Order: sequence, then structure tokens, then C-alpha cells
Amino acid sequence: MTGKRYYITTVDGWQRHAVRFVHSHWIALEPAPAILLLVDADEGVHLALEDDPAFEALPHPLAQKPISEAAQAALAAHGVATGSSTFDAAETVARIHPLLRHRVF
Repeated sequence: MTGKRYYITTVDGWQRHAVRFVHSHWIALEPAPAILLLVDADEGVHLALEDDPAFEALPHPLAQKPISEAAQAALAAHGVATGSSTFDAAETVARIHPLLRHRVF
């Protein structure tokens, strides 16, 4: 079974694991080479990413937990406010890359 999860990582981190993703979408963040990454993959891939220190897993979008201060700082240039949840952040960056919007279907 596949699932979607948002991460903050580097381009190098993404490239190391990209062959294992079913689908992924990302936008560049400041300071480069950080990216916000949406990964659609099986549970094994997500477990491997959680074990990789180059990846920060954001809370589930429907959990309404705020993202970390480091993630918010990286996303601030795209308009993500302090205290934003993953859902809020995804809605904000979806103005730039619509496929990053959280969807359930």
C-alpha cells in the first residue's frame, strides 16, 4: 500500500532515494539546496526516509500539529506563517506547485 508524506530535505537526499518513489513533487527552498518534497510511496520507502538524517518528516497534514521551526523558516519565503500545520503549508505552496496540495481520494 502506498501513502503520501511531506518532507524537508536536500536535492542530494532526494536524488539518493528518487528511484524508490512512485511519484514525488517538490519545490526549491531557501537556503538552497533545500526542498519541500511530497513523496507517494510504499511504507518501506517512508521508513527508510525517516531513518535518513537528511529528511525531516512533517506531521500528517490532517493532524493539525504545527511544523517545526526549521521547516517554517525554510518555507517562510513562500508565505508559510509561524505556527502553520503541514496542511496550511501545503495549501500555501500549492499556489506555486498545485500538485503539492494535500488531497485524499
